[in-house]
Formats: sequence, structure tokens, C-alpha cells
Amino acid sequence: MSEFAIEFKDVVKSFAKKNGDRQMILDHVNFSIPIGKTTVIAGGSGQGKSVTLKLILGLMPVDSGRIFVGGVDVTGVRGRELEQLRTRFGVLFQGSALFDSLSVYENIALPLRERTSKSEQEIRAQVDTILQQLELTGHDEKFPAQLSGGMRKRVGLARALQLKPEIMLFDEPTTGLDPVMTQDIYKLFARTQEQVGYTAVIVSHDIPKVFNLADEVIVLNNGKVDVFSSPEAMQWSREPHIVEFVENTMGEIYQSHLVEQ
Repeated sequence: MSEFAIEFKDVVKSFAKKNGDRQMILDHVNFSIPIGKTTVIAGGSGQGKSVTLKLILGLMPVDSGRIFVGGVDVTGVRGRELEQLRTRFGVLFQGSALFDSLSVYENIALPLRERTSKSEQEIRAQVDTILQQLELTGHDEKFPAQLSGGMRKRVGLARALQLKPEIMLFDEPTTGLDPVMTQDIYKLFARTQEQVGYTAVIVSHDIPKVFNLADEVIVLNNGKVDVFSSPEAMQWSREPHIVEFVENTMGEIYQSHLVEQ
């Protein structure tokens, strides 16, 4: 059993440009994401943050290299085996990706109906538990259009947790939220991870706020990666691109702190 939830080994990913050249997104990249911790993937626009998540989920292939999930090489996995692999993940997308025509309850119950053989009584009990856990009790018959942005994020998280994933992937989870709601959502993430114990991978531009959650930070820059054991460790780097990134996003002095529970 690997001590890492996810490992990238010599991974290369590029895209064809209109002029026939190729844009290098990940250039022989190596990094490991520890089990049960929160890793934040940061970097400028177009540096490959969302591409990295898609590679982990097998939504696009690598050009070369290998990706391991729980010690299993997943780069060649296809079909039913890939579908089975994806059940190990929960994903909270940027827009929550709720079905507008389904109620809150139906949205949350959907993966249980599609992926399990649970009875309606068992599904109701499980959904009611997560509704209470994420402070959504009383909203189960509402539709997404009737909810605030923060409430939609909660519903998206509730649905993503239904199959009890080992790994949660968050793709720009606070986009469109005001600063107060953003902080509330981050507190919710921290509480939920403590309760459930999943490994969290967060792609976000919301720096430095998201660093309050980070056990590890991976910075993507021009196809390369820099891995730091904590947000504070970044400030000791003398690499020019990291120094510039820190100055632009974190200020001269930064200290992460535990999010209030």
C-alpha cells in the first residue's frame, strides 16, 4: 500500500497549437500527494491546474509518464476499470454542476441510485444524514435556482461525498462567492475532511485564503512544478518565479493558520 494517494512520475502533457508547434503544459513532472492531507495546486492562468485534475481522473491521456492512484498505475486504464477507479474520487466542480431540473434531495441521491443497490429507505437515511451534516436540513425540496451560491456548493459537496470517496478533487470551488461566503466554504471543507478523512486536492486562484487549508502546495509554472511542504516554506524559496509568485499573491509576510472549526 502506497503512502501517497496520487503520484505523478515523469508526466508529459502538451497540446497542439495553430502554427503546428506544441504548447508544453507538463514537462516531465514529478510530485506526490500524501494520503489524508490537503494539497493545493496553484499557478497562473493557463499553467495546467485543471488539466492536472483531468489527467488524474483519466479524462485525458498523458503524452508519456505514469500516474498512480493508491499505488496503481492508471495511465493505461480504460472502460469499466476506469469507471471503477473513478468511484474512488469525489469531484466538486467550479459551478457545482447540479441538475437544475432535480431537487436538492434528488441531486444528492443521484449517485446512490446510479452506482449502488441501496433501497429508497436506505438512500433517504443516507441523504438525510449528509443534509444535517452540511447544514442543508429543510432545503431538500428546493431546486438549485432557489439556492445561494454558497448553498449550491454545499449541495455539490454533499453529492460528491455520497459514495464515500477516498480522494476529493476541488476545481476552483469558491469562484463567484463573496469573501465571507468563501471563508465559510473553506471552514466547511476543513470540518468535512476531519470528519470523513479523505485526501483533498484543491485547484484555486483564491490565494492566499486557500492556503489556510494547505498541508502541501504545488506550484505549476511553464511546464515545471515546485512542491512545498507548507505555504510558509514557499517564502524561503529563492527561485525568481516563486519569489514573484509569493510577492504577487501572498505579500511580504504570510502565515497560514488553522481554519476555525
